[in-house]
Amino acid sequence: MAKQRSSKKSTSGSIRIIAGMHRGRKLPVLDAQGLRPTTDRVKETVFNWLMPYCRESDCLDCFAGAGSLGFEALSRGANSVVMCELDKSAAQQLTRNAKLLNAENVQVIQGDALTYLRQPPQAKDIIFIDPPFRQGLAEKAINEVDKGWLKPNGLVYLEVESELQLSNLPSSWCLLKEKVAGQVAYRLYQKTT
Repeated sequence: MAKQRSSKKSTSGSIRIIAGMHRGRKLPVLDAQGLRPTTDRVKETVFNWLMPYCRESDCLDCFAGAGSLGFEALSRGANSVVMCELDKSAAQQLTRNAKLLNAENVQVIQGDALTYLRQPPQAKDIIFIDPPFRQGLAEKAINEVDKGWLKPNGLVYLEVESELQLSNLPSSWCLLKEKVAGQVAYRLYQKTT
């Protein structure tokens, strides 16, 4: 008789926190379909961009996945980080990783980020939008975030597939930084009004 395969997802690697109070710490990552942790190279660039803004910020990581962006923000002095993750196992891993860091200021929401964004807004200083590629989620998230989720001068980090052309960005969002690395385009916007 053949053994049944376990449906439980296993950890297949780790993410590394680059700087701050948890510098060098590695956190386990689940092997889940569509999970694409932000690479160290991209993350280092992004957090160089965010250096003047991270300390004492309130952050929202819309499609948290492995939590690479949210945990990095936490390590660099963010006041609070809310992480939304649809995959139940990945959300459970985020919760375990927050406990490993003794991070009481991390809230993990297991559920759809777009549904979360449709609730009454809780304005944030920094919002990370790094959805699974080629599912049309970036533009939907942008539309929801623009309904009051950003504090004045708040920042949006957007990571999408490099071929994606975003046509309807909010007029109040000013592009501060932009780079392309292989199949990934990443940009930093600031709300100007």
